[in-house]
Amino acid sequence: MSPRPDGAADPSASSTLRAGCRGLPPLTARLSPWMRHLLEDPDACAALVEGQGSPLNVHDFSALPENAAELDAAAREAGVRLGIFVARKANKTLGLVEAVRRSGLGLDVGSHRELEQALELGIPPSDIVVTAAIKPLPLLRLALEAGTTLVLDNLDEAAAAAELLSAAGGPAAPAIALRLAPGPNDVIAPTRFGESARTWREWAAAQARDHAPLRIQGVHFHLHGYDPASRAAAVGEAVELIDALRELGHRPRFLDIGGGIPMSYLDDGEEWAAFHTAHDGQDPDPTRSLTWRAGPLRQVYPYHQQPVRGQWLRLLLELGTRPGTTVAEELRSRELELRCEPGRSLLDGCGMTLARVIQRTTTSDGIPLVGLEMNRTQCRSTSDDFLVDPLLVRSGGDPSEPFDGFLVGAYCIEEELILRRRLHFPQGVAIGDLLALPNTAGYLMHILESASHQLPLASNVVHGEHGFDRDGIDAVAPQRPWGPPGR
Repeated sequence: MSPRPDGAADPSASSTLRAGCRGLPPLTARLSPWMRHLLEDPDACAALVEGQGSPLNVHDFSALPENAAELDAAAREAGVRLGIFVARKANKTLGLVEAVRRSGLGLDVGSHRELEQALELGIPPSDIVVTAAIKPLPLLRLALEAGTTLVLDNLDEAAAAAELLSAAGGPAAPAIALRLAPGPNDVIAPTRFGESARTWREWAAAQARDHAPLRIQGVHFHLHGYDPASRAAAVGEAVELIDALRELGHRPRFLDIGGGIPMSYLDDGEEWAAFHTAHDGQDPDPTRSLTWRAGPLRQVYPYHQQPVRGQWLRLLLELGTRPGTTVAEELRSRELELRCEPGRSLLDGCGMTLARVIQRTTTSDGIPLVGLEMNRTQCRSTSDDFLVDPLLVRSGGDPSEPFDGFLVGAYCIEEELILRRRLHFPQGVAIGDLLALPNTAGYLMHILESASHQLPLASNVVHGEHGFDRDGIDAVAPQRPWGPPGR
């Protein structure tokens, strides 16, 4: 199905979609126009699932360059050069890589196969940064040979990269960045990623004395969470390391703040506050509780937050790293390019997941259930739950009586919940109806997906000129080039 040419959605149709399924209390998802247009056509949705299977991940990457443009505009206003590298780990489709190439953005890769695919699909090596948490020798070798930017996480990686370059012989000038682990303090939490500034200074000094082949072109850090104050503090430490590296003869030209640029799934902040109030005061009776057997949801993404994306970056650039100096001034004074590697916030509005209703049943103590043809790993990140209301797409079948209940999946375990929130179905549910989980393209589709029980992974389709086509990633056999032990 193609979007409507006038770009407008039918408000009455959208209202009908939302009326079929509401959370208790509701958390109303933001929907991109293409999502509304597709969901307003039940026959098109049914045909997609019938042809590709359930669950089905549906993508349209038209929002990607728009989201990136928000960040770029914020940087330009501050007089800062910005390099945006889309985090491939957030979504495995080849369609994402192709959208990145068309948009002229960079790509952040986290594995040998991700790097191979990026090169095969025509991403220039200069537009690729390799940030994998674990870098086996084949990945290091390919990154160095291809001429990508390689982020070294620790001294062992640095030694392995230096050995590979020495063994290769001949001149080489790979683009190397050092991952800094900023010192923990009141605003920066401890991190497993990177080495301290002191460790890198000592290593770089030894490199200079030994005339080693590694030359440093940037400093990188990777922090958990979304607090701009922690990034500003880390920038302050990073520019001091950059100054020290320059004194040793290196020529760092960029500072990479990694990911963690926030987005918001919900427009209504009052709904988000009402959810927390209801959650904290819920009835402990599992037949009436708002979560599955009244289990608390503590580790959750901030599904509504401000500022996001461009506004967040403006705030960061205006924050001080030390008295009298802002992040933007630190970058401009050193002629440094700012780099970032967002995933979720760039994929905002780029995908949703459709799943088919297979059965309606109850637990032995009377809790209504809706069984979906999917499993819980197919819409989950590291959070306790996905806190956005699904949308019900009618199949034309005979619906049940109205009820409140939970969505469950295919794995043979008691806690196989697709969502852990109680949902209200005021017009009932029919076998063959579809549940749409909106805005799942960033991490939620792929980061934890599992094929346990030998159930197939979800299929992926991407919107193009002629409708939605199967993404090439579904035909790619998994490869694990870990390489031999040692060096």
